[in-house]
Amino acid sequence: MPIQTDRAKTFHALHAPGNPVVLLNVWDAGSAQVVALAGARAIATGSWSVAAAHGYTDGENLPLELALANLRRIVGAVSLPVTLDLEAGYGRTPAEVLAAVSGAIEAGAVGFNLEDRIIGEEGLYPAEDQCARIRVARAAAEDAAIPAFINARTDLFLKAHRADHDERLLDAALQRGAAYAGAGASGLFVPGLVDGPLIERLCRESALPVNVLVLPGAPPAGRLADLGVARISHGPGPYRLALGALEEAARREYADKGP
Repeated sequence: MPIQTDRAKTFHALHAPGNPVVLLNVWDAGSAQVVALAGARAIATGSWSVAAAHGYTDGENLPLELALANLRRIVGAVSLPVTLDLEAGYGRTPAEVLAAVSGAIEAGAVGFNLEDRIIGEEGLYPAEDQCARIRVARAAAEDAAIPAFINARTDLFLKAHRADHDERLLDAALQRGAAYAGAGASGLFVPGLVDGPLIERLCRESALPVNVLVLPGAPPAGRLADLGVARISHGPGPYRLALGALEEAARREYADKGP
């Protein structure tokens, strides 16, 4: 437990606006070791990648027990802080979120993503409902005496077309971020947002350090740092890159072999 606590504190300190921690999201112990050996300062899973590696689709279709077993292997394979993509907490009720978060912390996580989209539906949880879910997540961390980094993800920008990414939508994200901060969140994750001026304003006015996702059209890492971003995630990109290389090698190997 003291090691997990120390790693949690280290992970918090890595979120420095202007000097962001870069997370190449992994999917198993082997990929975590590769990323760690390359010089990573922390390890983050990606729910899409972990699900795909186990033969599932994203969206909490991977059983929670498998996700936690995979997390335990990752934590045991590296000496870095490990944060888990817990999607929407594997349940709609605060009690279900509490159970999932408790399991993640018991498995060694020092942080986790908790998104506000409703799994299986198009909409988002009302901010007050998501705050209740964040509060129980924070309570679970406090009960375990782990200062977990709760990365509160809002899917406002993922749900909207890029043409609709404007100041009004950013206002809504800032309002949610302030509410989530009050409920105990540690960071604000805004996947889908790639517009530089909007990112800069979000970082300037956010009550929480800002996490962005690498997507086509997003500013490069150096520019994101200049804009004030504190955390850069790669999501399913590394898994797709690795599987693309595997597929290319397989096609070359079997191209002349016939059926």
